[in-house]
Amino acid sequence: MLYLRLFYEFFKTGLFAVGGGMATLPFLYDMADSTGWFTHGQLADMVAVSESTPGPIGVNMATYVGFTAGGVPGAVVATLGLVTPSVIIILLIARVLKSFRQNRYVDAAFYGLRPCSVGLIAAAGVLVLKLALFNTELYQASGVLTDLFNFKAIILAAVLLICTRYVNKLKSLHPIVFIAASALIGVLFAF
Repeated sequence: MLYLRLFYEFFKTGLFAVGGGMATLPFLYDMADSTGWFTHGQLADMVAVSESTPGPIGVNMATYVGFTAGGVPGAVVATLGLVTPSVIIILLIARVLKSFRQNRYVDAAFYGLRPCSVGLIAAAGVLVLKLALFNTELYQASGVLTDLFNFKAIILAAVLLICTRYVNKLKSLHPIVFIAASALIGVLFAF
């Protein structure tokens, strides 16, 4: 039953998360609340690991959740659940696209999907910021305002922003350098 539920949850995610891997985040956030397979903190870890490992972010996160919930078979089932809608839709579209590509309704549908994609990615960005920079659970437990902020993460984000935007010698570095440096800092300072 677990594997069927994994497939179903990730099938829904793959079907409606238009715009890439980051667009799956709102669905994963909801999945964390409804299934209990992972916490919001683990979701932040999934994003960090998925961003820094090769492969599509959404697939990496599906594999991680599936493995956490059901071992290797769960990882396979969750990954298949995520990619199955895309494969089906691509096969259907490839079959009929040439005849419908000039259709104004099809063109309008693709045009209408753009804002949806932007909205899902923006929601994912807000969730990542919330998870990375704020400790809402600790704040709710203690009621102390300083517990709300993850000062180490805020300082790291500020340093990265300054380095990537305003330090000319660092602006030309490949983004992988910043990802590796952030990972190293995260390990050293126990993020």
